[in-house]
Amino acid sequence: MTALSSPRTGRSGTRRPALHRAWLIAAITFVTMLGAAGFRSVPSVLMDPLHAEFGWSHATIGSAMSINMTLFGLMSPFAAALMDRFGIRAVVSVALALVAAGSGLTVFMTQAWQLLLCWGLLVGVGTGSMSMAFVATVSTRWFVARRGLVSGVLTAANATGQLIFLPLVATLTDHHGWRPASITVALAALAVVPVVLLAMRDHPHDLGLQAYGATEADPGPPRAARTGNSALIALGALGRATRVPAFWFLAGSFAICGATTNGLIGTHFIPAAQDHGMPVTTAASLLALVGVFDVAGTIASGWFTDRFDPRLLLAIYYLGRGLSLLALPSLLSPATTPSTWVFILFYGLDWVATVPPTVGLCRRYFGAGAPIVFGWVFAAHQLGAAVAAAGAGFIRDAEGSYNLAFYLAALLCVVAAALCLLIGLTRRAAVPAPALA
Repeated sequence: MTALSSPRTGRSGTRRPALHRAWLIAAITFVTMLGAAGFRSVPSVLMDPLHAEFGWSHATIGSAMSINMTLFGLMSPFAAALMDRFGIRAVVSVALALVAAGSGLTVFMTQAWQLLLCWGLLVGVGTGSMSMAFVATVSTRWFVARRGLVSGVLTAANATGQLIFLPLVATLTDHHGWRPASITVALAALAVVPVVLLAMRDHPHDLGLQAYGATEADPGPPRAARTGNSALIALGALGRATRVPAFWFLAGSFAICGATTNGLIGTHFIPAAQDHGMPVTTAASLLALVGVFDVAGTIASGWFTDRFDPRLLLAIYYLGRGLSLLALPSLLSPATTPSTWVFILFYGLDWVATVPPTVGLCRRYFGAGAPIVFGWVFAAHQLGAAVAAAGAGFIRDAEGSYNLAFYLAALLCVVAAALCLLIGLTRRAAVPAPALA
């Protein structure tokens, strides 16, 4: 079967193929992922206004963000299992409703525990249900050809969402207060729900189609029966995956990915730059540029994943990241230099370029069970980020600088590259997806 679903008649009377429905599903997923990324980044904008109005400490407000990040990672495998059990439309619609509730209810809060409930629990569960496992589910079910490219584009939606929402929320908060900003986020979440309900489909077989690019040799994953307990399915997938060495290599390398991106650079780059005399506005602008370059890097990585060995790509990405971290302490200064711009460019291109190859390896070793297994791999990513965020702060307090943290992170990148190369020495083991029940 070709990548196109049905023919149309052009002006010349010739038949031309229609666009496959998979691309519409990918577009809807992009919009949903874009929103989820924006919602996760909003609390950082509201921290100072909440502190000024309620007197809550930054630690208290940060606790809500910590709960949000933890649930964002841990919900991923269970969300993939729920999508197998109840369908993508149902899970994503409920997730968007949770985000809208968590954001909208904040305008009524008067106690700190209500912030933990809204931004921590509700928004955390909601955004976690639309995380990277969602990307793996859509790309696995709807695409045979161009899977890597689609994974890259959908992953890039995370950076795009932050670029769109952060300036908007910051402007609203600056001119009208934090409450209109929270209401705007809630309305944006609700606005996506009708689109998901009307246009999203769980599987190409629901429309009598095959996945994009399906062939007789690779027809794509079958439509599985929706049976079993979703939590047990997710835990069962973890139990089976842990018996495959490739899972540990992927989880370990992706934990290092999280540690060296969100955990270290995402959290501590600005204070590290300030230690070297760089103004906070300059450091923040440089970090924002990382998100800009991340879009191009992730899409390019998806294109490469369709054409080259994902293991080698990951090894190259991690080694390059390690070299840049090794050089970073000598690059930071009160003013930006050409070397600083080179670091920002490279780190942006490399930021989440690891996602498409990692998803591809999950598909290779775990078959139709890849979305759930990747959910657990992504949970390792978030746990690695959490450990690095705390560990780098401890090193800064103990040593008076972040240099040791950067050097240790560079060493970890070498370990990650080695883990990715070791994957080739392990056996494949298909972990059935919905059949895990």
